[in-house]
Amino acid sequence: MAYNEDFELVEALEPTVRKLMAEHRDRRKHWYFHDLIPWEEGRSFVKEPWEESQATINERARTSLVLNLLTEDNLPYYHALLNRYMPEGSAWDEWTRLWTAEEGQHAIAIRSYLLTSRNCDPVELEDDRMATMTTGYFPDYSRPAELFAYTSAQELATRVSHRNAGKITEDETAFELMRNIAADENHHFMFYKGVMQAMIDLHPAMALEGILNTMRNFQMPGVGIPGFVRRSIEIAKAGVYNLRVHHDNVLMPLLKQWGIGELKGLDAKASELQAALMALPAEIMGKAERFEARFGTAATASV
Repeated sequence: MAYNEDFELVEALEPTVRKLMAEHRDRRKHWYFHDLIPWEEGRSFVKEPWEESQATINERARTSLVLNLLTEDNLPYYHALLNRYMPEGSAWDEWTRLWTAEEGQHAIAIRSYLLTSRNCDPVELEDDRMATMTTGYFPDYSRPAELFAYTSAQELATRVSHRNAGKITEDETAFELMRNIAADENHHFMFYKGVMQAMIDLHPAMALEGILNTMRNFQMPGVGIPGFVRRSIEIAKAGVYNLRVHHDNVLMPLLKQWGIGELKGLDAKASELQAALMALPAEIMGKAERFEARFGTAATASV
């Protein structure tokens, strides 16, 4: 389809964006990370160098929080990606700035907790941040439907991952912090889910193609993080985020909430895309079962 058709779809959705953004502002209550951090526990790393024995939460919880933090650190790249598709001065442009402002607190909050509570090696964390940021994040989303299918899935996935990471810390402060961050991700998910629903209503074939292309190759935006594969396997084994969690808590809810299986009156291309999407959960579950067989785990965390 021509670029002009993509542009026309984005332009046609601007009233929907304004409505969803107004609902978001009414729904989300701003919170302040500094109210949740136990600052009184902070100590100088110069006078008292970090040792792993100082950590207060288990290793898999620390790995989960650090991986989630490094993912959040890449916010400038996510903003740049969204900004490529947003007409300047539009409601889309306003949303991108609002979303970035709200997301900006997440990395600050998690880093403050980890450093104050001594649940990370501060030198390794900073080296990993530099490596992650200099690697950057450059996904190949050539169509708006792919981008907003991805943001819908990614916001829901980070909600699940943050919430589950907080749970396995068995630490009240970390749990409350990650609960607040997960709530933000849910608010953002509701916005993007609504955008994608409007795309489905306006142009089913274009929307379904974007969803299928995205879901077939879905990855959390952390593949450039040092040791990403090793760390992602650890959090998968811990049940924080793995293929079964993705199937149960991201893919299936999205297909249901968008009503993909119930869409009627589709043309031949859209019907083919619909069928491929409805077959996708079985493919993902097959991969989940193979992972569990390989690593001897069927870890699933509730959300």
